[in-house]
Amino acid sequence: MRINFEDISYLKAGNDKQRRAYETLKKYRVLDLLEKFDPILTGTIPINIDIETSDLDISCCYSDKDEFVDVVMHSFSHEKQFVFRQSSEFNSVVCNFWLDDFELELFGQSIPTKQQHAYRHMLIEHRLLEEHGEAFRQEIIALKKQGYKTEPAFGIALGLEGNPYEELLKFE
Repeated sequence: MRINFEDISYLKAGNDKQRRAYETLKKYRVLDLLEKFDPILTGTIPINIDIETSDLDISCCYSDKDEFVDVVMHSFSHEKQFVFRQSSEFNSVVCNFWLDDFELELFGQSIPTKQQHAYRHMLIEHRLLEEHGEAFRQEIIALKKQGYKTEPAFGIALGLEGNPYEELLKFE
């Protein structure tokens, strides 16, 4: 099934957690506040392979890092358990905080959102889940519950050799 991941409306027809995620994102206007930075909800919740500890990942693109930091700090620094950090390795800004029952992770970098690995991986993983069916989805969830991150779980389930983050991109 083709999903437009750029518009979170698909969550309204999803499972209970997806519907609650939609309500939380709308209630706090998260994507509206980040609109200038082309935010896209990525990660496991959109593709229904989340576990209890999964967060809402929002990928963003900035052309001016200071402006992005200002918007994030002004909009979210007062939220519960707010943590902010910058990574020189990926020239990125990451912050985590809680809204309702969800931990959110905002990730911003100067790469267009649709070219960032989180978005690209999610599209590939969604397609693989559809191709391989429910048993495969359950295998991914079981691996995640054992402590594997998403991409390594896919790597194990697919028998990939090498770095699963890089190997998954070969499925594009």
